[in-house]
Amino acid sequence: MSNAISSQPDSYTEFWSEYHLCTLTTLRPDGRPHVVPVGVTLDAAAGVARVITRKSSKKVANVLAAGGPAQVAVCQVDGGRWATLEGTAEVCTDAAAVEDAVTRYGQRYGRTPAPDPERVVIQISIERAMGHTVPAARRPSAA
Repeated sequence: MSNAISSQPDSYTEFWSEYHLCTLTTLRPDGRPHVVPVGVTLDAAAGVARVITRKSSKKVANVLAAGGPAQVAVCQVDGGRWATLEGTAEVCTDAAAVEDAVTRYGQRYGRTPAPDPERVVIQISIERAMGHTVPAARRPSAA
């Protein structure tokens, strides 16, 4: 398990298994952030997060424009709970990697996308994990 993930409470990885829309932030070549809604899967044991997308997307172009591993962040929020994963991203076109990412997406989001020959995976090697994921019912009272 990634050191960044292993330092988080169990509720952190549980939160990443729930159905939540996320955001992916990449950097445009001029340095401005590009933030888009995405589905994200977390492989805590490997220290990797994955986003499936089309190879013609702006997010893929931004990752490729970095000329090497690109700095990115994925985030999700649910009321007072939130989690962000930061790391370096690369675009994977390998058919087995894409199939694995689609399977993981289906497990998290309860539906498997239709086959798409243009599909690729943005694979993020997690370097930092942060957030607050303890449900309100389990938080200590302020009394």
